[in-house]
Amino acid sequence: MLDLANFSAVIFDMDGLVLDTEATYFIAWQQAGVQLGYTLSDEFCQSFSGLNGDTIKHKLLAEFGANFDLPHFNQTTGEFWRDHVNRNGIEVKRGFHELLAFINQQQLPYCLATNSRAINALECLELAGLTGVFSTLISRDDVTHGKPAPDIFLKAADILGIPIQQCLVLEDSHTGIVAARKAGAFAVFVPSVLPIDPLTLTYCDVMLPDLVNVLESFRA
Repeated sequence: MLDLANFSAVIFDMDGLVLDTEATYFIAWQQAGVQLGYTLSDEFCQSFSGLNGDTIKHKLLAEFGANFDLPHFNQTTGEFWRDHVNRNGIEVKRGFHELLAFINQQQLPYCLATNSRAINALECLELAGLTGVFSTLISRDDVTHGKPAPDIFLKAADILGIPIQQCLVLEDSHTGIVAARKAGAFAVFVPSVLPIDPLTLTYCDVMLPDLVNVLESFRA
């Protein structure tokens, strides 16, 4: 059981938590890989979950070598991704709207804190029909170090004017949970990729299967 009265603010991650974007990224990465003559396995793509662009770049070079054409790969990935989401949109994760309505009912401040660049985050929110839902958005652009460093969550707490120790963070990735724990927030793990890394469970305070269960825990 989670008692929302114990917290003064809620911080949402975006990719994999609010939006089902990770599945769209996987499709685009794999399609781009095929076009360039590489195979990106499901497991390899899943290992990108929650990571920022620079870290993904290093993982790609480590996997495929220094001659891997990153600019071409990134351009091709973007083309495949945009084609996919323009045709199919981006799904909002189950339970998000109901959870946010409950948080608003409790008059708790909240924000979005994402490892994505602001321009990409805003585009994803628009494609998902969530333009304007988050009046406060903290992105990778706003900090020196992305997750798993704590900077994004510390910045979010600072902008909200709430001590990070009074913030509840909702995250779906190991990277995000580590960042939340380093920041000193209460970390709720809502996994988007299976199987779950047992190490993640040692960092989070609570694990719940989806946002519906988060809401039910608040109401219990």
